[in-house]
Amino acid sequence: MDRIELEAFVAVAEELHFGRAAERLHRGQPTVSDAVRRLENTLGGRLFHRTSRRVSLTDLGAELLPDAHAALAQLRRFQQRGRSLAAGDRTRTTLVVAHAEYTGHQLLLRCLPQLRDRFPDVTIEPEAMPTTAQLTALRAEAIGLGIGWATGGITGVTARVLSTERFMALVPAAHPLAGHAELSAAELSTTGLLTWPHQINSGLCDRLLSAFRIGGADLRIIRTADSVHAIAAHVAAGTGIGITVGSALDHQPPGLRVIPLTGPSTTVDQVVLTPVEPSDTATALRDLLLHASAKPSSSDH
Repeated sequence: MDRIELEAFVAVAEELHFGRAAERLHRGQPTVSDAVRRLENTLGGRLFHRTSRRVSLTDLGAELLPDAHAALAQLRRFQQRGRSLAAGDRTRTTLVVAHAEYTGHQLLLRCLPQLRDRFPDVTIEPEAMPTTAQLTALRAEAIGLGIGWATGGITGVTARVLSTERFMALVPAAHPLAGHAELSAAELSTTGLLTWPHQINSGLCDRLLSAFRIGGADLRIIRTADSVHAIAAHVAAGTGIGITVGSALDHQPPGLRVIPLTGPSTTVDQVVLTPVEPSDTATALRDLLLHASAKPSSSDH
């Protein structure tokens, strides 16, 4: 298998749409479709269920997605290492820092300049990656540190809690629920909700599902989007009510109310993930993140 096959698989898995995956990769849709088909032939199984209306991951595809992320991260690490050696720099090392969607990027942005000052000879490579893929990549030593969401199956990796985030509802200002100070799962039962794709953030989805189950409510997700800005746009267009987490909101979306959810399982832990024996650079970044998360940023005042 080659790089384009892995990139096509990951893009289609996260977009659940061959056209959008092709746009994201800046390639033609036939190229992406052919790449996925070649990978399926190599593996001997289907990665996607395809119909005229929707694309979804098969069990095989869901199982292999974290490995595909880890393989791509390992390939990028290999290329970076090769370039350094080819340039005659045998001392420069690379720290790949993975971050899941909806995590607090502002926290990472506050810490990276301090890390760069402390380790000027280390190349720092931030990379977007789902939490489950981070776990696989950390065990394979393809990345040095990850920021993600608490989830099951964290073995062979060390997790430290950065913050506890509350689920937030994005509600149009004219919506009947817009006047509520808080919302329960029961109050959102049967309402059309917009949130993140399960394949990008399974830990968040599982936690949200738990909140609705405990509340005896019906979780009805009618659309997913891979960014808070996309969710907010659909909410503003009247598609439904959005669900996100507090750390993902860097501003108040115009025309929308941001209302916290209340009740059991309506919070989720944001965690920093490292190998059991992290590098000095990864340890330093972990400590910077933990320190920064313990105090408010200047924008909070």
